[in-house]
Amino acid sequence: MDRYTPLRARTIALVGLMGVGKSSVGRRLANALDLPFRDADHEIETAAGRSIPDIFAEMGEPAFREGERRVITRLLEDPPHVLATGGGAFMNDETRRLIKEKAVSVWLKADLDILARRIGRKDTRPLVSGKDPLAVLTELAETRYPIYAEADIMVETGDTPHHVAVDQILRALATHLQEPSQ
Repeated sequence: MDRYTPLRARTIALVGLMGVGKSSVGRRLANALDLPFRDADHEIETAAGRSIPDIFAEMGEPAFREGERRVITRLLEDPPHVLATGGGAFMNDETRRLIKEKAVSVWLKADLDILARRIGRKDTRPLVSGKDPLAVLTELAETRYPIYAEADIMVETGDTPHHVAVDQILRALATHLQEPSQ
């Protein structure tokens, strides 16, 4: 048994705003733990047979959110893995309840200026398309941060290499697992 064995017992669900690194850090976290990696957005696109911007444009955000809930529900039935959720997934009461029941949730949090710079590089995010990224992120943070705060763990990431964020998450998970259940 290696030191990461206890961390492999449950799915690790990464939550947080767009651009925080849920997918890129999640892949590296999964690799470090020798766990499969699942990206909810990729799984939604596969299930729908179209891109997320197309889903938003053709069907609207409510339809996307319902598909997201169904896909995450299915993914949480799989054996333990690292799951990158979409930024709005944890906002859904049912999805949040399922994540709390079947996974360890990790809120990745970074300075909004850093996130705005990251997501401003490409125009593929429907919630930001044609808008000021910092303004959108500020508005999202106001409504989402109180809900993200319900995650089991919060890890502040900065503008550091991904391996630094992975190390921070591994330490936070290890500490969380050592804490007595409440």
